[in-house]
Amino acid sequence: MKQDWKVSLAEKATAEIYKREPALLSRFGEKGKAKCLEDNEHHIKQLETALLLDNKQFFIDYAIWLNGILTKHGMNSQHLIDNFTIIQQLLMENGGEENGRGLLYLDEAVLALQQ
Repeated sequence: MKQDWKVSLAEKATAEIYKREPALLSRFGEKGKAKCLEDNEHHIKQLETALLLDNKQFFIDYAIWLNGILTKHGMNSQHLIDNFTIIQQLLMENGGEENGRGLLYLDEAVLALQQ
């Protein structure tokens, strides 16, 4: 993934989350939206690292670890699943064979979170 695409992907994922759930803005404000963008940047960085390592378990472990933290702070697993699903949709829209493994890693993480 190219650096500018990663930034754009995080921005697009954040925008889509807030488009789907506009109440988030009134609930968390601009500070929450900035945190969401930061979180998406982390998701993409972790995914990229897993791809570089050719290790899907690296990303699955990240998802499970993060989910544990988020649920302790009042969120539920579906928020993270939805976020990963949005990233998948954006990667599919971008096309390219390089996204195939990324889509698979995201699928595997979603499945782990659903268990």
